[in-house]
Amino acid sequence: MANKAFDVSKFRKNLTKSITGMSAGFNDPTDWISTGNYALNYLISGDFHKGVPMGKVTVFAGESGAGKSYICAGNIVKAAQDQGIFVVLIDSENALDEAWLQALNVDTTPEKLLKLNMSMIDDVAKTISTFMSDYRETPEEDRPKVLFVIDSLGMLLTPTDVDQFNKGDMKGDMGRKPKALTSLVRNTVNMIGSHNVGLVCTNHTYASQDMFDPDDKISGGQGFIYASSIVVAMKKLKLKEDEDGKKVTDVRGIRAGCKVMKTRYAKPFEGVQVKIPYETGMNPYSGLVDLFEKKGLLTQQGNRLKYVDSKGAEHLEYRKDWGGEKLDIIMSNFTETADVTDEAGIVEDSNPEE
Repeated sequence: MANKAFDVSKFRKNLTKSITGMSAGFNDPTDWISTGNYALNYLISGDFHKGVPMGKVTVFAGESGAGKSYICAGNIVKAAQDQGIFVVLIDSENALDEAWLQALNVDTTPEKLLKLNMSMIDDVAKTISTFMSDYRETPEEDRPKVLFVIDSLGMLLTPTDVDQFNKGDMKGDMGRKPKALTSLVRNTVNMIGSHNVGLVCTNHTYASQDMFDPDDKISGGQGFIYASSIVVAMKKLKLKEDEDGKKVTDVRGIRAGCKVMKTRYAKPFEGVQVKIPYETGMNPYSGLVDLFEKKGLLTQQGNRLKYVDSKGAEHLEYRKDWGGEKLDIIMSNFTETADVTDEAGIVEDSNPEE
């Protein structure tokens, strides 16, 4: 009697039906959301026009005023809405006013945005779990693309935090909170991995007390970083220059030093400075000139920068004149083979006296 051939497709179908939360096959991202900055998009995803992926958990961590909310609740939310992605914005800081979001061109209408005000980690976990349970029961062709944005993880509380506060005990829940945050991210990664659902979070950092490892530490511990798909550390630097790049004495905005601590889509530990002027907001080309200098595509020639295009033609401009269409040309001709000198490392402040 001939042996019956093993039916792989039947096995796959039965297995995925019998085990909740399991899917078969690869879950490579098909949808990406721009951060609003080409250089940062590239460092995260390896592509100037991609950014953060759906189906993954992305965390932007930094000190207060580093530009985390501007990028996540502003730029990323707007870009998602432009792509037809519905956004669930969870505000744990009670800081995201409608007027501020609208100033960043975010559509705050109920058809495009659901804003939830939450303070408890458990409530956020239940919200995401309940949504994903209903999402999986919805026919695949009727499932919308949804992005969750949490601003911020560091302000979320545990029941112990609340109980101790009510008793006048201000020690805080230092034991359970890191574990709870790690559990939240780890479970979310597994829930959304095979669906068109993404999670972008902000988190806080604190100064390192380790003289051998001086980089700022991210709240939630190492387990939290391991559980996240992409982690971007942000450092707040002062912007003291006008629109033409000339130095001024007063602070005109933020220079956000961004270092990609973890990514599977590009080389990690690369950094870039992104300028966010108070008056005009972030320029999407900010940081590209510095990035192309690191990659060896723009080279110093006297007091100007030179670029040789794919046809051998030379382009020579002053630094302030490299922007817009000129940088578009370099991006369109860019290949990673041009990477000659870049070293991993946090973006350093070139003006330490500030």
